[in-house]
Amino acid sequence: MTAIVVIAKECLPGKVKTRLHPPLSLEQAAELAAASLADTLAVAEALPATRHILAFDGVTPPVEASGWQILPQTAGGLDERLAAIFDYLDEPSLLLGMDSPQVSVELLAPVFHDWTMETDAWFGPADDGGFWALGLKNPTGALLRGIPMSRSDTGAHQLRRLDQAGLTVRLLPTLTDIDTITDARTVASIAPHTRFARAFAGLPASAQLPAPATLRTLSRARS
Repeated sequence: MTAIVVIAKECLPGKVKTRLHPPLSLEQAAELAAASLADTLAVAEALPATRHILAFDGVTPPVEASGWQILPQTAGGLDERLAAIFDYLDEPSLLLGMDSPQVSVELLAPVFHDWTMETDAWFGPADDGGFWALGLKNPTGALLRGIPMSRSDTGAHQLRRLDQAGLTVRLLPTLTDIDTITDARTVASIAPHTRFARAFAGLPASAQLPAPATLRTLSRARS
């Protein structure tokens, strides 16, 4: 029996996916974020979870989470917010980010059918060095608190923490998190059936290309 938690921000212009601006407008970036979140929630909804929880930073949850338990995110850095989620949980649980809309029911099915005596955790690495999923048989925030987040070695630090705790970890496939317009184009191409891909296809052709180097530098400084 496994709970599923999706962690997400309210998809408001200037609050989400700001690294996509430019080449996207802040409104277009927010629309892509909303589509990505909707895809993720749809997959999570279809999984045989004991509870569906949205760990939410915002005021108005998305309509796709109707009927879900809404868990407000705590203050603090991302490690503190993730840790608080796992401290709240008291059953085997899988945490998903909102930035990998190519995720599928088939990809996640083993987490819900294959918690063996030898499996303490599931880890989904992202190709930027972070992670897009983390499942824990016995959730505790201590396994995440203090992990440096949003770095190219975040995943390595998290895996090391799990190993130091003596946990047996099984790996999920490596996925692309959507941080840049190149990431967005990649994910849209490999998952054309998604709402995200349709939203990306609706963008002007000029918006689907990387921004000039100077503008990208300014965008990163704002993010």
